[in-house]
Amino acid sequence: MKFPDLQDEVIVIRMQKARNKTASLLWLIFRYILIIGISFVILYPILQQLSVAFKDKTDIYNPTIYMIPVHFTMENLRYAMAVLDYWPLLKNTLIFAASTTLLQAASCSLAGYGFARFNFKGKNILFTLVVLTILIPSSTLMVPMYIHFRSFDLLGIIHLTTGKDGINMLNTYGPSLITAAFANGLKSGLYIYIFRQFFRGMPGEIEEAALIDGAGGIRTFFAIMLPNAVPPLITVILFAFVWQYNDIFYASLFNSASDLMSIKVSSLPADVNQYLPGIMGIGSGTNVKVDPNQVSMIVDTGILLAITPLIAMYLFVQRFFVESVERSGVVG
Repeated sequence: MKFPDLQDEVIVIRMQKARNKTASLLWLIFRYILIIGISFVILYPILQQLSVAFKDKTDIYNPTIYMIPVHFTMENLRYAMAVLDYWPLLKNTLIFAASTTLLQAASCSLAGYGFARFNFKGKNILFTLVVLTILIPSSTLMVPMYIHFRSFDLLGIIHLTTGKDGINMLNTYGPSLITAAFANGLKSGLYIYIFRQFFRGMPGEIEEAALIDGAGGIRTFFAIMLPNAVPPLITVILFAFVWQYNDIFYASLFNSASDLMSIKVSSLPADVNQYLPGIMGIGSGTNVKVDPNQVSMIVDTGILLAITPLIAMYLFVQRFFVESVERSGVVG
């Protein structure tokens, strides 16, 4: 009876391990190359704007300068902040975005809890309509929403008591705050869906125990269910804040005359051309012209200033955001 040579088996095992290590190393290198490539594509515009923000206008015409400025300057930041009136604008935008975010988180959590834990007639039809609000383009609702808030009259009470058509709420924060408070604001359908999916996954024994202890539906929600809903709360708050901060559709529809960051950024090129000559002290009027390349630099700097609060927020909360998305109904 012949036995296989033990030394040959050892060589085969070593070769197999070497092949496995090589394959693992190649896969690791491929993953790093892929991640670095995707990260570069995402970060390149921001890096380019950072470079432009600190460039002197003379560096534009130097072909040897690519990303790192030779003549470092803070003038672009100063001009962009002056055109935007940056700090009052940022304060106003943050207060507005935070207010609508808190109202949406409160109203959508209540709506999601109702859809998840209560049975009532027409529940499935109502939830289907909620899902449809995610799918329907916002532009299709522009005209009816504009008309509704131009003559806002709840249940016709104002017309019944005063004979007037209603209250004109355009160019105020009223429409955004009202829609957010009643779970009908920007992306509210998605937030209701997130809360519904999370609350559906919670065990029913919790509510049964609360019912035995004498707690009603509202008390159970605020005392038991909501404190356990931290993951979807974080997800919804971050989504709602970022989308409200960047929103231009509803902001221009309801608040076209308000000082919001999204509106100011959309009109930034025209504002730079109009106000920059006066800020630079070279006069004003239609005959005064500014270097268009410098205008482009200041516009890019203004956009960088607009997104800086969101980048700073993400750096502080990205760990909580990733954890909350994994644990909430977004993936479940």
